[in-house]
Amino acid sequence: MTVTASASSAQSQSGAQSQTLFAIPGMHCAGCISKIENGLSQVPGITEARVNFTAKRVTIVHDDALTVPDMTAAIARIGFEAQPLLDAAATTDRGESRALMKALAVAGFAAMNIMLLSVSVWSGADGGTRDLFHWLSAVIALPAIAYSGRPFFRSAWKALSNGRTNMDVPISIGVVLTTALSLFETFVHGPHAYFDGAVMLLFFLLGGRTLDSVMRDRARDGVAALLKHTAPGALVVEKGGASRWVDAADLQRGMVMLVAAGERLAADGIIVKGEARFDLSLLTGESAPVSMGMDAEVHAGTLNIDAPIEVRVTATGTGTAIADIARMMEEASQSKSRYVRIADRAARIYAPAVHTLAALSFTGWMLAGAGWHESLLIAVAVLIITCPCALGLAVPASQIVAAGALMKKGILVKDGSALERLSEVNCALFDKTGTLTLGRPEVTNLDLLNPDQAGIALALARASRHPLSQSLRRALEARHVRAAEVAALSEMPGFGVAGRWQGEAVSLGRPDAKAAGSALAVALKAGGQSIVLSFEDALRPDAAAVIDQLRALGIKSAIISGDRAAAVAPVARALGLAAETGMQPQDKLAAIARQTAQGGKVLMVGDGLNDGPALAAGHASLAPASASDAGQSAADAVFLGDSLNPVATAIRVARATQRIVRQNFVIAIGYNAVAVPLAIAGLVTPLIAALAMSGSSLIVVANALRLKGAAK
Repeated sequence: MTVTASASSAQSQSGAQSQTLFAIPGMHCAGCISKIENGLSQVPGITEARVNFTAKRVTIVHDDALTVPDMTAAIARIGFEAQPLLDAAATTDRGESRALMKALAVAGFAAMNIMLLSVSVWSGADGGTRDLFHWLSAVIALPAIAYSGRPFFRSAWKALSNGRTNMDVPISIGVVLTTALSLFETFVHGPHAYFDGAVMLLFFLLGGRTLDSVMRDRARDGVAALLKHTAPGALVVEKGGASRWVDAADLQRGMVMLVAAGERLAADGIIVKGEARFDLSLLTGESAPVSMGMDAEVHAGTLNIDAPIEVRVTATGTGTAIADIARMMEEASQSKSRYVRIADRAARIYAPAVHTLAALSFTGWMLAGAGWHESLLIAVAVLIITCPCALGLAVPASQIVAAGALMKKGILVKDGSALERLSEVNCALFDKTGTLTLGRPEVTNLDLLNPDQAGIALALARASRHPLSQSLRRALEARHVRAAEVAALSEMPGFGVAGRWQGEAVSLGRPDAKAAGSALAVALKAGGQSIVLSFEDALRPDAAAVIDQLRALGIKSAIISGDRAAAVAPVARALGLAAETGMQPQDKLAAIARQTAQGGKVLMVGDGLNDGPALAAGHASLAPASASDAGQSAADAVFLGDSLNPVATAIRVARATQRIVRQNFVIAIGYNAVAVPLAIAGLVTPLIAALAMSGSSLIVVANALRLKGAAK
């Protein structure tokens, strides 16, 4: 089986194994993560299972012989319903959130009406009046509980039918017992019924779960927004000159698209005819239009603003730049950070512990002579109040909100634990070219050219794919220079481009070393003159300010670069940084190892192919969106645009996230330390237990929501 990995495909081939992605909407807690990963790892043929708690998905690495139905059945045996993800549309599926909102609305409506009826009972109504109110409450509560409790009842039944348990089991037992006990009290004309407690429990539980689901939807909105910007198809020129509409999914490399003004591109490609200004804000974050001409690379999702062009397709579908970004967002996962491991362990012992506590409470109060009615109420209260939803939400809620806040600032976090590691860094190592600098050499002496020479230079530069030629082309087009009519164009790799203008030989190429005076230069020969154009790779506009911000955060910085000392020195002086130059990939690894041996927790920031090993070796790592595929894959997070400020922003948000996580653990543990003894002591009714448990979860989520503004 050979399938290509993508944000919109279910499977990918890697060596002798494949990778399959499943949606598991029934995941609700850290305990679910542990059960799925541990359960699948024991299935013959499965090498690895990685849960993405944010997206409620699991990626399974498996032998080719293992089929999708086999894996679906294996997940079902663990107690979860799963669906293979076959297209990117599943990314934006909000069916679970809508179902939870409906259940929440029903529970809220029922709770309000039952509470109104309960007020009369609490106020002293007795006899037939009290019985009437109890029966009215039952009529409202029973269908509401049956409908709104389905998310919990289904989850609990699946777990129990597969010989497992989860946190929805004691919740379901508590709700069912409370309802049954209340119905019994209503039949025997008893003084107390707890329909209000059962419905309120569901209402608050659904409130927390709905909010959690909505946050996860918002965390996935970035992927949906990116994919929606891609055009649904394109008008393609056929060999005979005719044109036809081709859906985006059917576009192939080599096809030529006709892109009218005002249209978005459906695929990546190279302009083969015409020139136009493009809105690249989707990919770069920059609002200013950019002029693009012959041989310029353009990307799916970008907007052609003002003129028709023809584009030869070079990448389609999941191979486009916009799909690459979507893929990185899909990789944002709930990984095994220290805090997640704590929540995992707590969730694993929860079910047996709470069942034991409830059973001991019932037995103890029976032995104390309380009677089965009161003993059962206390056991139910213990079941309800000990739900560890707050503990399970402590880490993911914080990481989800933080990742969403960072994404709005153009920082795509690929790994949940990266926020934990980013918060711990105390030194930063930067590559130079493409990281501290823009990686786009800019011509510095364009004014040496007269109008004729500028037109000749543009015609020659358009015919070359050399980076300096492309930089010269962009600079001339930005000045609205019109290309001269240069004939007989030809490029000699390594030497330059030559042609004829008005019968005269002209060329753009390598200057002699003495005339250049710099490694970044080209020579234009025209009109009997040889003009050397110099280039400079400019610093990112806020690089110095960001280095100062890192110092204020207690992080020392340095440069490790593969460039020559002469090229690195100006940048090091401008930023006040020490620099090591001429470094090979193994040298950069050695530099990180030295820092680590001295107690450093290194943040590596780089972009090149040679930075991949260093990015992977750092305690945490960041790469610009312009980085190589290897750099982006190795980095923990990728930032968009020309600004370097995302480096400091990511660290500040990461530190704020860890503070919130620690606060959430204190809240969750403190709640249980106070609430459980009160429930065991018989001081808490099922209604109060429902309010207390749900309140603790909402407090944790509300505390996490404070991170929404952390990236300002």
